Amino acid sequence: MKHLAAAVEKHRTQILETERFIWKHPETGYKETVTSAYLAEQFTRLGYELNYADDITGFYTVIDTGRPGPEILVLGELDSVICPGHPESDPATGAVHSCGHNAQCAALLGLAAALKEPGILDDLCGRIRLCAVPAEELLEIEYRNGLKNEGKIKYMGGKNEFLSRGYFDGVDIAFMIHTSTSFSTTLGGVGCITKSIIYKGTAAHAGGAPWNGRNALYAATCGLNAVNAIRETFAEPDIIRVHPIITSGGQMVNAIPETVKMESYVRGNSFEAILKANKKVNQALCGAALSIGTNIEIIDIPGYAPLYNDPNMIDLAKDAADAIIPEGEFTVRQRYSSGSTDMGDLSCIMPVIHPYAGGAVGTGHGADYYIADPEAACLGSAKWQLAMLYLLLKDNGARANRIIADYKPAFPSKEAYLSYIDSINRSGDRIIYDEDGLAQVKLG
Repeated sequence: MKHLAAAVEKHRTQILETERFIWKHPETGYKETVTSAYLAEQFTRLGYELNYADDITGFYTVIDTGRPGPEILVLGELDSVICPGHPESDPATGAVHSCGHNAQCAALLGLAAALKEPGILDDLCGRIRLCAVPAEELLEIEYRNGLKNEGKIKYMGGKNEFLSRGYFDGVDIAFMIHTSTSFSTTLGGVGCITKSIIYKGTAAHAGGAPWNGRNALYAATCGLNAVNAIRETFAEPDIIRVHPIITSGGQMVNAIPETVKMESYVRGNSFEAILKANKKVNQALCGAALSIGTNIEIIDIPGYAPLYNDPNMIDLAKDAADAIIPEGEFTVRQRYSSGSTDMGDLSCIMPVIHPYAGGAVGTGHGADYYIADPEAACLGSAKWQLAMLYLLLKDNGARANRIIADYKPAFPSKEAYLSYIDSINRSGDRIIYDEDGLAQVKLG
């Protein structure tokens, strides 16, 4: 493994400069124009021919060893989160990489650079697909709904969008190393539905004639309380998480709020659990609208699938980490995370692993998050990824082929999976009031 580590170390300056540049230019999902262009330029300088995503950010390139074998996809995420309280957030947008994706991108570039070194591909077979993918952080739902309505995207998350466009066709195995505080992995993570919620009331003069109004803000706050009141009905093994926010609470203080907008997820560790909990949440939200006499529009869109880290891929990650970064002390945590990622969508149709490299400090998505050790977060991650590729594709791809043969996908094909998540989409007003004072409610 020493020659692999040396191939990464040769590009140390470029890798670390990339991490700093992307940290200083944070951009949220489907807006990563500076980040995507910068990374694409670095790849092009290394001699790669890139396939760019149409109308959105991101790209991929394919390395063919010239010997038959499996195809492995390695990803790096372009987008940031929003945390205006972070001391280094963008003053205009509040964006900041307190998610560690800047280190991911630097590590992906380091991997790309190392793969260009003489002799690195000599013992490998098959193909390697490197992808800079947009929009992993599932935020700004209203903005992404707008992109959907314009026909620019079909899916909220970048990996699903790339999957649906055929950018991952031919891939057999995928992995991506996230940045965290230690070298570790869990068994997987929860999936989610995204929700846009619009309470629709009637405006009136807040002082002169409030009785003529129907207060959408009061309906929304009742909805929040109703959701809180059902939390104890969620079974603990399902790892349900619901966390709504109000994004627009009224237009002026002197008018009864006519429209209030909210966003939320419903997370869970299986599609069955997510859909069951989502129906309960919709019932609570609609009940609040009924209590005030408003209507409510709920737009339910599939977010991310639950992540399943393949056990054979966990073993692979551990073997690679122990061999090339033994100082990392790789740990397998025997639990499922309550966080979501669109790597879960890929895990529905192929073997994947989504482990963590150390190097960060602070709270993920918080105001105290930093890359404190770029050696671990960037160079260590790149070395680890290169070692994983080496173990998968040496010996005519024997280990990759065993992993592929042992894997039992949740869905038989990309098409079957996308068809299933498309069926989750629901939208429209949920209450029909008639003249007799009766109301019909649609919860599904």
